Amino acid sequence: MKKIAFILIWVSLLFTSCYKFLEEDPKGFLTTSGYYQNKAQVNAAVNGLYSGLDKYLVGAFGVAESPAWALEYITGYCTRPNTGNQSDNEFLNLTGIDDQNGYVGTFWSNAGFFPIENCNSVIEIVPNLTFLTDEEKNEYLGQAYFLRAHYYFLVVRLFGDIPLKLETTKDLNDIQIPKRPIKVIYAQIVKDLEAAEKCNVKWADHTGRVSMGAIKSLLSEVYMTMAGYPLRGGNEYYQKAYEKAKEVIESKEFKLYARYSDLRRYNTTTSTYPNENYDEHIFMFQKAPTINENIIHVHFLPLNQRISNVVQGNMGGAMKPQVGFYNSYPTGDKRVEEQAYYYTTYPRNTGSGTQTFEPYIFKFWDAGAEDTKRSGANVWNIRYADILLLCAEAKTMVDGGSTTDAIAIDAYYEVRKRAMPSEAKPTSISFNDVFKERTWELCFELKAWFDIMRTRKIFNYENKTVVDVIGYTSPGRTKAFEVKDMLFPIPYSEKIANPLVLEDPVE
Repeated sequence: MKKIAFILIWVSLLFTSCYKFLEEDPKGFLTTSGYYQNKAQVNAAVNGLYSGLDKYLVGAFGVAESPAWALEYITGYCTRPNTGNQSDNEFLNLTGIDDQNGYVGTFWSNAGFFPIENCNSVIEIVPNLTFLTDEEKNEYLGQAYFLRAHYYFLVVRLFGDIPLKLETTKDLNDIQIPKRPIKVIYAQIVKDLEAAEKCNVKWADHTGRVSMGAIKSLLSEVYMTMAGYPLRGGNEYYQKAYEKAKEVIESKEFKLYARYSDLRRYNTTTSTYPNENYDEHIFMFQKAPTINENIIHVHFLPLNQRISNVVQGNMGGAMKPQVGFYNSYPTGDKRVEEQAYYYTTYPRNTGSGTQTFEPYIFKFWDAGAEDTKRSGANVWNIRYADILLLCAEAKTMVDGGSTTDAIAIDAYYEVRKRAMPSEAKPTSISFNDVFKERTWELCFELKAWFDIMRTRKIFNYENKTVVDVIGYTSPGRTKAFEVKDMLFPIPYSEKIANPLVLEDPVE
């Protein structure tokens, strides 16, 4: 962490507004010495905590590059039609992730430790503000605890042993911090989420802020990860994951949309996305076309296919599914119907016929971008389908690899029935059943790599089986996955700025 930059950046981020529910327009540099003087300033500070959520969803102009896509490239389920840079190729080819890879640095800093510092500030100061009611303090603290947990959960899964910083930086001599063991980081994540639960925020928040549904959903995923690799916590944590997911289900606050197109619904009359932050969308990264544009629509367009009113030249082609992965879906699966999750043809933007191409990802198609020329669609982060499948998977593991538990089967079948409506409800489900369903259902939502890491399993789409990831060679690659591939290296710049990260973690 660069000594001067650390403090300057977190203070500036604290008051950055880039989400739909943020309207402040800060001018110039601020310090905290005169801040937190009234509710408006506290509200601005808490809104600023969200600014790090999608820092890895940034693009390089004209070439459809982003650190986010690395989390899909490494799975082997997709490819990059557009020419990639060295950072892309290390993930695409599994040649070994270098500690000077620019994407790795983004995940470490902009998506992790800088926003964590913001959260520390709110958690430290808000409880002592006498002009806030207890209810207002809980509202702010619930968001801050959740977001700090969210940031740490991202970083610890990607890097393993990392520094743990729970207080604001008050002295530049205290910047260098040793690593702590993974188990310590997870214990703090759970503690933060349990603190957030006690804050009694709304079960569902349609403005896009943190909700109780989001808190309990994230806690379920954290427990699932603690049950698997690298902690190997086992049944105790699988049971906890099951119980938390069940709380979300039994709240009756969320539901699956009837059609896949409802996930991205756009109203041309009002120029709005009426389903965002509702029903299936438990938690989303908030976007706006003129403040914090969503890059997914334009990046995922078919390369050099003139079908869009937005893209010019070769800005598309960041990602497409491997044809074998696309073909792995069961016969009759509605997710591979044209313009559900994928598409193979689309009218030319010149109005002269249609273009036909290999399958591309239509899941995140933004009709609003085609209408207004800029994408303001929110980014999916926690979906109800994800939680239903976590519930089902957790119970299969508690019961030894398969289960007849009615709640778990109902959760699995709710997702499966939307895809395969004529398929009968099973009387039992296995881990492999659920893992495959997660892979098909949550494809390209930046979930698959985390599932692979925590289970050490991967979907072999060539023969539609679930296999051990270590020793598995994805189609088109010459190198098999190794244990060392399960974590990213700490960035070289951080090793220089904080040499303590080169040492063993401190218990």
